[in-house]
Formats: sequence, structure tokens, C-alpha cells
Amino acid sequence: MDITGKTALITGGALRIGRALTLALAQAGCHIILHYHRSEEEAQKTARDAEAFGVRVWLRQADLGRLDDPMSLFTELPPGFSPVQILINNAAIFPKDTLLDFSMEDWQRVMRINLRSPVLLTQAFARTLPEDKMGVVINMTDWRTERPYKTHFIYTLSKGALDTFTRAAALQLAPRVRVNGIALGAMLPPEGASASYWQSVLATVPLKQGGGAESAADTLLYLLRNDFITGETIRLTGGAHLRM
Repeated sequence: MDITGKTALITGGALRIGRALTLALAQAGCHIILHYHRSEEEAQKTARDAEAFGVRVWLRQADLGRLDDPMSLFTELPPGFSPVQILINNAAIFPKDTLLDFSMEDWQRVMRINLRSPVLLTQAFARTLPEDKMGVVINMTDWRTERPYKTHFIYTLSKGALDTFTRAAALQLAPRVRVNGIALGAMLPPEGASASYWQSVLATVPLKQGGGAESAADTLLYLLRNDFITGETIRLTGGAHLRM
């Protein structure tokens, strides 16, 4: 797909990897619908930085955990933004829990944001895509669905289900909509993590470095532009998945 001049909706696009994806889309000429939940100030800054590339950006605030009908995100748009032809399901939460101690409240919240939201957004995206247009969905996931965390139990389940959804949606929405995933590994140091902790993480990566936000952005653009890839999930792990 030639993404220049297309409109992309990205969830959680204000911070960290999401910000990098937003700016990569803008630099490639995409107009952006930038979703955020609580990070209003950061979203406004990312929007200004994206607009510096000469594209339009519209901010949309929403709690994805409470979003039961996302159709308005695709239909109630200012002039120049319709139709949305690119959807990036990036927003997610990452609570620490185990099988023995998770709560049903946490279960509901994580599953609604990490799984239910991408499913409903993809459904609304496909329903509103004009018949004469092609579309692309990218789901941001985690390679550790193959090698589960000892903690982050519900998160791991939600991302594993998202992996399956990526393949199922690719089959059901072809040929007009391609659906792919990007499974992130050690990209950026966790917020608040010490330097020693981050070095211990990188010691498990064969390439001995973090992926960085640019690697995720480059992979996003590759998947958007390659019209013969669907139902695939690219692992950005620096080779960590080879040590299973």
C-alpha cells in the first residue's frame, strides 16, 4: 500500500513505542487519528511533532476498557480524515500477577483493553472501510506469548489470544484487509527500571542490545507497504526467541 495521504488510527500513540509509530506514520505522509487515555499533555506534544511533517493529526481521548462501540472513532471525523485505511492496535496494559493471585477485576480490565478493544476496533474498521478501498491492521503483541512470563499472567494470555486473532482476522477479512502483528522483545528499558536491570535483560539477547523504538517503526512501515503479507507476526527480539 502506498500510505502517503492515507488516514491511520493508532491507539496509545502518545508515548514510548506508540509515539515512535505515530511519528513514523506522519513522516511517511499519513494523517493521524491519535488515541490516548490519560496522557493528554504527551499526546498534544506528539501531535505537534507529527504535524511538523505536514500531516493532519486529530486527538481522540477514550478509555478502551469502557469502549463498547468504537464506530464513532471511524465515522465521526473532521474533513480530510475519512476513510480510515490503517489501524494500529498498540494500546495495552501490563499488570504484574500470577495464576494464583490475579483478581477478576484485573482480568476484566486487561482483557477488555488488550484483547476486546483490538477485536472491536478491527470489526468497526472493516465495517466502515469503503468497498473500493484497501485496509491494513497491525496488532502490537509480545514474543513472550511463546515463552510466558512467570508473572504478568493475564497480560500473557491476552497477547496470546491477540496472536490468534491476528491470524483469524487475516483469513476472514482478506482480500481487502491485511492483518499482521509485531511481537516486541526488549525494545526500551521499562519505566523506572535501573541500568543494572536493563543490562541483565540485554544479557539474554543474542544481539546484546535493545531494539529501540526505531526498529518497531521500521517494521510497521514495512508491513504497511508490503501488499503480499497477511496473517504474519514479525518477532523483534534480537534473537531472544532462539533461546527457548
